[in-house]
Amino acid sequence: MAALRAPTIRNIISSRPPCPRHAQRRWAQVHDVRFLATHREADRIVEKYRQKLDRKAKELGVKDVDELKRVFAARIQRARDPSAPTSASPFPPPPPAPRIPSHEQPATARHEAPPQSAAKPPPGVKTLSSFLDVPKTLTLPPTEIASVWRLRHASSATSLCGTVPAATYARMLLTAHKHPQFILPLARPADPATGAPARTEVHFLQWTFPRAHTATVLFTHLAEYKLRGEFSQPHTTVTYHAELAAAKGVVLLQGSVLEGRGVAVEEGRWLLMCLQKFYGWESRGERGRLLEQFSGGDGDFRLERLVEEAERVP
Repeated sequence: MAALRAPTIRNIISSRPPCPRHAQRRWAQVHDVRFLATHREADRIVEKYRQKLDRKAKELGVKDVDELKRVFAARIQRARDPSAPTSASPFPPPPPAPRIPSHEQPATARHEAPPQSAAKPPPGVKTLSSFLDVPKTLTLPPTEIASVWRLRHASSATSLCGTVPAATYARMLLTAHKHPQFILPLARPADPATGAPARTEVHFLQWTFPRAHTATVLFTHLAEYKLRGEFSQPHTTVTYHAELAAAKGVVLLQGSVLEGRGVAVEEGRWLLMCLQKFYGWESRGERGRLLEQFSGGDGDFRLERLVEEAERVP
């Protein structure tokens, strides 16, 4: 009985049940993980800030977020890769913006900055309420507002003031965001007393936006700006106040020409007029092309064409 059991038991132990083989179907797809991670992250960030981006697009007068991205494309690229080389230009990109001492700080503001409390503007920034009683001013017609504004600054011999239609300022602001830096020519006649010949000086301008509803333009001698960089001092400042734009259709501007900086008040007014020529009156055509060339570091940028366009009326 034991002899019969042993082989049987060994066969049972050594035998293996058949392994059923099932057909396997693979549905997995191969993806580039880097692509998914970066693009999904970008889409997630856009959706997170969708409302703020839509609000900013409306403030700047652009159609949608995609157009807003195109407006700030150059700035986004510089932020992603600050070391990216630029093409050759007779006017290389200037150093960082100049710092202004607190006692000379203009009434600056920023239209594109993150929202800040209206009751507590940043240090050195003056709003329209620093000059006028805004609620009372809103009760006046635009012509009277312009008269009150000029009277407010009539006592200063170095003052620059005026008004700009809200539609013109909107074009200027949109162009300023695309081209926050530029240069303008200033003709200097011959001086018989010193024997200096007639010449053309070049002045560097930069838009700053430290607060909503206001924007400031700083004018500096280009030669000084290239030499001293952030330590150079602007000779003229102009600030635009847009608090009344929606209700009254007018934007107020005020500024000053600093004494002892080599620029007269009339010359400051000329630079201000040229600023509006390039940024407000004609944002396309040859003037727009010069803005694009300067911002892009295009080697075809020519000072002669700049002088011609600055002197052309309007």
